[in-house]
Amino acid sequence: MLDWTDRHCRYFHRLLTHHARLYTEMVTTGALLHGDVPRHLRFNAEEHAVALQLGGSDRADLAACAKLGQDWGYDEINLNCGCPSERVQRGAFGACLMNEADLVADCVKAMLDGVDIPVTVKHRIGIDRTESYDFVRDFVGTLSQAGCQIFIVHARNAWLKGLSPKENREVPPLRYALVHRLKQDFPQLTISINGGIHSSAQVAEQLEHVDGVMLGREAYHNPWWLAEWDESFCGEAPSDLTREGVEEQMVDYMECEAALYGTSWYSIARHMLGLRHGLPGARKWRQVWSDHRLKELPARAVWALARQASYAASPVEPAL
Repeated sequence: MLDWTDRHCRYFHRLLTHHARLYTEMVTTGALLHGDVPRHLRFNAEEHAVALQLGGSDRADLAACAKLGQDWGYDEINLNCGCPSERVQRGAFGACLMNEADLVADCVKAMLDGVDIPVTVKHRIGIDRTESYDFVRDFVGTLSQAGCQIFIVHARNAWLKGLSPKENREVPPLRYALVHRLKQDFPQLTISINGGIHSSAQVAEQLEHVDGVMLGREAYHNPWWLAEWDESFCGEAPSDLTREGVEEQMVDYMECEAALYGTSWYSIARHMLGLRHGLPGARKWRQVWSDHRLKELPARAVWALARQASYAASPVEPAL
């Protein structure tokens, strides 16, 4: 979720669910070893439990960056072996690493040797037109022997040539059965599934076969869905959370960010544009929060304009 799940997005999502584990956007080892570490690793204490996702293929670099992540307080280090973009391939990491299971195992072992927190791997079920179950089974088996105990499996192949990253999320067919079979063959491992899941009913169905479900773009575009997860899947009592209440907390957060770091509310508000998805007046509300001409106004003033626009476009004030 590069450029999507930054710390502002994760703070917003944590307001909606207390128990779901949050993941950073992928951060390359080069960005951490040669760039602005605070910019990449700073996060809000409210985000816990939160995992740092790394991109890289050099064992020493990954070990150093995993240690950085632990020192900064992350709860998990996740190695990306699933991104199919050509830019990532040029860096010799992401999905192309599935062709080098022994190298990935060495990287995992190096990271595990340097940290006390879990090191996990996110990957695909295959590369290009290789659709044999044996391929992903052997990949997981090799990494588990190196000490990895937690795998997040995107239930599609990654086509390294001929498809854009967007097409790679849609064109290769979903094959959930292969992920379910991984759990059957490796019952001692924690196996989570990812890809094409859009409803709580689908989540519940998958949890009959695997240990967890990772959600990405659907959770981003329809974030209010997250507000039911704690009750549906974590045994929590029904929440009294409201969209209006979440929006107000985000305005408080925008004001705090502006005071501490000079952060524009505009760069934060983009993550919550789906909050009123499906409600009357939602389009007008989104238009206000995404209007760059209002950037110089305080966040609270923009919030007032957004509510006014939403209510004016609705025949009755919506129940939030």
